[in-house]
Amino acid sequence: MAMGRQARASRSNGQGQGKTTIILRFLKREEIPKPTLALEYTFGRRARRPDTPKDVAHFWELGGGTLLMELIRIPITCNSIRTFAVVLVLDLSKPNELWTTMEKLLQVTRSHVNKILAKLEKTNSEVATEIKQRMRNSLPRDHPDYELVDPFPIPLVIIGSKYDIFHEFDSEVRKIISKTLRFVSHYYGASLVFTSKSEALLLKAHALINHLAFGYDKSKSVSVDHSKPLFIPAGMDSLSHIGPPPASDSDIAKVCANTPLELWRKVFEKTFPPKSSCDLQDTRDPAQDLQYAEHKVDVMRAQKKQVRGCSSVAVQSEVFQNHQHC
Repeated sequence: MAMGRQARASRSNGQGQGKTTIILRFLKREEIPKPTLALEYTFGRRARRPDTPKDVAHFWELGGGTLLMELIRIPITCNSIRTFAVVLVLDLSKPNELWTTMEKLLQVTRSHVNKILAKLEKTNSEVATEIKQRMRNSLPRDHPDYELVDPFPIPLVIIGSKYDIFHEFDSEVRKIISKTLRFVSHYYGASLVFTSKSEALLLKAHALINHLAFGYDKSKSVSVDHSKPLFIPAGMDSLSHIGPPPASDSDIAKVCANTPLELWRKVFEKTFPPKSSCDLQDTRDPAQDLQYAEHKVDVMRAQKKQVRGCSSVAVQSEVFQNHQHC
């Protein structure tokens, strides 16, 4: 999900991970969640104090797994980036898909944001500098990890969904996944929260979104116990508390890695071998979904498809005839 106060937030994730439920509950809308097939938009209004104008937050929700991740470029522009934030929803019940989904979505988003910032450097350097400095300040300068992390260029929240299923995993498996997500979140200067359909857990996620979308006070609550749902606002963790990657010293010594992030990835994927990229893509065609039906448009698409089919047959026939002459 992506956000703006006149805030903008983009919520991105793999398929079927509960992001629509999070948005609807956050906006207090009694609607039945539907699958997100592409990039969908909604908004919410909220006043921080009585008798004050309501702020508006814009929400873009990206569906389709990693198939449609290039669409994240649409809401992130030079005009919106100053108040933009990204909420990445990851399915805790599918650890073999977790790292690849996270890596692909964050890489595409970061690359696009960096291009936007490069443009702003030429047209409005003050705004570009403000955005960069704000993210560097996600950790206090006296934090022991200040020089060791690589903050995401805009505010980032990582939500681990389906905690109710995750909680049934073996305790050692939960510990590996939790430690890994703690490291990634801290490394990127992101907030981390585990949630499910439980009202109590959703409220914790809503607290983080309220802070980004409507400027509410940042929560000072922290939960780092791996046997419980994690809740760690940005800047409130440390590498010393997280500890080393979950592997023996001898196994870590055998890993060839150029960065701390790469080391954690290789250790994580040794326990949870990643699925192929094709498995992570939602191949459903939004054009065939009945909730988007438009009679006139559908008729024109059918005619166009028929014309293409006829053209294809004609070309094949011509090629066959030429082949016979040869």
